[in-house]
Amino acid sequence: MKLIFKWLLCAAALLAVAHFYSGVQVQSFGSALIAALVVGLFNALLRPILVILTLPVTLLTLGLFLFVINATLFWWAASLLDGFAVRDFSAALLGSLIYTVAGIVINSALDRLFPK
Repeated sequence: MKLIFKWLLCAAALLAVAHFYSGVQVQSFGSALIAALVVGLFNALLRPILVILTLPVTLLTLGLFLFVINATLFWWAASLLDGFAVRDFSAALLGSLIYTVAGIVINSALDRLFPK
């Protein structure tokens, strides 16, 4: 049940990002659901591989390169989907940052709502 709530709230967060920032566009809630699923899958499957492959660069930049990885995954998801668009890489960087902050808030709220 917690996973379904998280998915719905992340889709709503993606719509909020698109509403507050013009560099990210989402056509509908259905598109936001699919985009949230794809971004979540990219973060779960591709992000750990990219983090390991770019570990030297990440260490040299004191972890700031992780923002580039997040933006790249956000941009890749937008390039694969029809109802989800990101203007350019800088828009992906800011959009992924806003989306990540929203995701942290969502995870914190769901952890309090569904204690283990």
